[in-house]
Amino acid sequence: MQKENTFVVNLGGSIIVPEEIDGKFLKEFRDIIVKQIEEKDQKFVFITGGGKTARNYASVAGEISEHVTNEDKDWLGIHATRLNAHLVRTIFRDYAYPRINTNPHDLEDFYKCKEPIIIAAGWRPGFSTDYDTALLAKYLEIGKMINLSNIDYIYDKDPNKFSDAKKLDELSWNELQNMIDNKWTPGMNAPFDPVAIKFSNEENLELITMNGRNLENLKNYLNGDKFEGSVVKNG
Repeated sequence: MQKENTFVVNLGGSIIVPEEIDGKFLKEFRDIIVKQIEEKDQKFVFITGGGKTARNYASVAGEISEHVTNEDKDWLGIHATRLNAHLVRTIFRDYAYPRINTNPHDLEDFYKCKEPIIIAAGWRPGFSTDYDTALLAKYLEIGKMINLSNIDYIYDKDPNKFSDAKKLDELSWNELQNMIDNKWTPGMNAPFDPVAIKFSNEENLELITMNGRNLENLKNYLNGDKFEGSVVKNG
């Protein structure tokens, strides 16, 4: 897969399976991505999250057995990301490389890939798909990541709890790091996980985070037009 005109996209599990699988959204998402491929010759690396599916499995396991560890919960989450990855690969089967990447350090498939889409999923315990996304942005020498989640912007505090929360159009990795817990835990709900933030800061990567359900806004970004979302970078 060539790096020119290629986008690394962290496709949050919260928009694939908010409560149940959102077939309407996935169809509209597919239509827009196919149009970008056919009209703009764009290419995509999609890394799928586990979302509600991962949290539900981890929660039930923890309720049933007191011996369930964070590593156990991480593995449940990882397999949830892989299930979502297979779903996304299947709906893009005419455009996607046939194998799911589950190790961001193994780039063989990316070198072999002739298709405009390749799908990746969770790797191993201790890391979220945010970190996998950051690794691929570095290794593929793209340097930018799109994070599609269920929020429009990153805020200075939780907008669900604080009515005076302010949206942040642009912020640094250090500022984002200071806003969240420093330790990764399975099912952690944060704009980007702390391991990925530290790595992205060190590697001078750039993150664009936006509401994945606003597909017109995503199309604006892909076409180089004005968009709504937060940009995280150094300096």
